[in-house]
Amino acid sequence: MGTLSLPRKVSILGSTGSIGVSTLDLFAQSGAEVEIVALAAGRNVERLADQALAWRPQMAVIQDESALPRLRERLAGSGIRTAAGSAAVAEAAAADSQWVMSAIVGFAGLAPTLAAAKTGAVVALANKESLICAGPALLRTAKLAGGAVIPVDSEHSAIFQVFAPSNAQHVARLILTASGGPFRGWSREQMARATPEQALAHPNWSMGARISVDSATMMNKGLEVIEAAYLFAMPPDRIDVLIHPQSIVHSLVEYADGSTLAQLGPPDMRAPIACAFAWPDRLPWPAQPLDLARMGPLSFEDPDIERFPALRIAKSALAAGGVAPTAMNAADEIAVAAFLDRRIGFLDIAATVEETLTRMDRRNLLGRPENDPVEAARLTDATARRVADDVVSGLMAPA
Repeated sequence: MGTLSLPRKVSILGSTGSIGVSTLDLFAQSGAEVEIVALAAGRNVERLADQALAWRPQMAVIQDESALPRLRERLAGSGIRTAAGSAAVAEAAAADSQWVMSAIVGFAGLAPTLAAAKTGAVVALANKESLICAGPALLRTAKLAGGAVIPVDSEHSAIFQVFAPSNAQHVARLILTASGGPFRGWSREQMARATPEQALAHPNWSMGARISVDSATMMNKGLEVIEAAYLFAMPPDRIDVLIHPQSIVHSLVEYADGSTLAQLGPPDMRAPIACAFAWPDRLPWPAQPLDLARMGPLSFEDPDIERFPALRIAKSALAAGGVAPTAMNAADEIAVAAFLDRRIGFLDIAATVEETLTRMDRRNLLGRPENDPVEAARLTDATARRVADDVVSGLMAPA
């Protein structure tokens, strides 16, 4: 076990999103000695400027190039270098940092995450697409560079904390817990009439729009099954999902001797961020203590695959291998956006993803990547988005 070396050079990719904001809040509350090297955001120039003025990074980057003049205006005279566009985000990712929070939402986070991994930094991974679309390549890149990838999702962080690599051969199952989302007790008929506002109202977590809808469809848990398979080198038939509405038990590892180890904590993303920042040490911060005596009963149930087919679709994509998970993720992003725009219904989300995969399979577009898995992911992502757009258009067409 090492000793946390401070001050630590840190970059945050996706600093204005919920994970980025929680990361900076954790640093402020814990008093962690950090030197912020780079902050990168998508469009929220005002929040990025406020963060930059508070934390004084070497550089502040905005993905949206049209927002650069406003960022420069807000940071004039501060000495903070500003830049915009994809190349600038990649530069921020590859900056001289020891620890990089990868929290850019969507496929756009893949290239910056890989750029960070190539530096040998510890990558705190909150971007699902980096694992879904290029998990083996990302993990291999980090290892060759002498760095590490530490998961920030509460479920994968939980497994990471109780999964002993030296005992990996004795692991019987990984069990990911899921809250069940806002529609856990709803019938298919009720979900057919669900609105975006209802889907966004997660009972336990405060999250971005896409992941909130993915929680409602349980696609997020399907994506997490794929991530766990890559992160912990575990075959799909040894990864299960368990509904746990209270979100206190974040995941479990079952060993061959019948022992099951679980990680527990209140539903607060700052806890897994703190773990990723300090591991294998621990970062003291004013965390809410877990008071089991006053919490009330904890309940568990099996997921209903009929009402939530996204779980079945994700496991099928994982079993198919190749670029199927990439295509599934892209189709889901298109379908969720269409639902949020009120162009399709809630149940149409999973249907769109499944139909996209079926059409691409018929066209033999779900094979294994050749020499460049990242380029294969880019091409597959673009193709799946086009196919999913066609599927959405068909669902919108008058009967």
